[in-house]
Amino acid sequence: MLPFTLHQLRILKAVATEKNFTKAAAVLYLSQPSLSKQIKILENNLDILLINRERNRISLTESGKVLLQYSERILALCEESCRVLVELKNGDRGNLTVGASQTIGTYLMPRVLALFAKNYPQINLKVQVNSTRIIAKKIIHREIDIAIVGGEISDDLKKSLIIEPFGLDELTLIISKSHPFTKKAKINKKDLYNLNYITLNSNSTIKNFIDNILIQNQIETKQLKTILQLNSIEGIKTAVSLGLGAAFVSSSAIEKEIKLQTIGIIKIENIKITRKLSIITNSECYRSKAFEFFYTKLIQLKNKIYLKKV
Repeated sequence: MLPFTLHQLRILKAVATEKNFTKAAAVLYLSQPSLSKQIKILENNLDILLINRERNRISLTESGKVLLQYSERILALCEESCRVLVELKNGDRGNLTVGASQTIGTYLMPRVLALFAKNYPQINLKVQVNSTRIIAKKIIHREIDIAIVGGEISDDLKKSLIIEPFGLDELTLIISKSHPFTKKAKINKKDLYNLNYITLNSNSTIKNFIDNILIQNQIETKQLKTILQLNSIEGIKTAVSLGLGAAFVSSSAIEKEIKLQTIGIIKIENIKITRKLSIITNSECYRSKAFEFFYTKLIQLKNKIYLKKV
């Protein structure tokens, strides 16, 4: 048990400031007898004289001055803690962990975070980038608050998540600007067999998704010639720009290359490869003000980030 209360420390500070019991009592909306009683209780609890009472003048003793110094620090911290809690409640401060699957985390999420940080600089954002499955599990285990993913979510995870549409990401066939196919408005399905392909490794979710779409469009994927497998989109884009082959990549990953005209885009007749992007959250988690602000910003931004609306 402490020998003083915050109320008593506030009284001591008011007495030291006003140098008068009656004025100090008025500042704190107390009666003068009530204030005097609290000072007496404080002195008794500490077994120390804190205030010199000489005729109509009062002053702090050396012990009173020491306690006043600590009182001011204690009260300042209390006021700060209350202010921070109010700011946290209002969303002015807070921590938020955001997740994203690989391509989204590399090319889309930085733009979203930059726009959000301009409006809410006090909110501390942490980002985790991983496979869709791992991100979904982290949402369920409450290690991540909210995420944007592009891969399919398995049924065993779906039941524990809230999944909302965010947009459509087109997977575009890109090739070197010097390739003859760039002069065509569109190529047909048979032309696909005349290209050399650069892909992600066979375990890639995106590669498997692309293959499935091509198979659905009667393309024999086993007959497509893969000459190179790389482990990053950046490596694939560089290889394509150097004329080593063609590749399917997310439209969100090639904005810079399109502006710089370092690659060409090929349209395929009657084939369009798109995948759904989703916002995922945990239905059982508390939604802080920071969460609500970020979620609202995502909804506002989803039509402004070069993605096609669902």
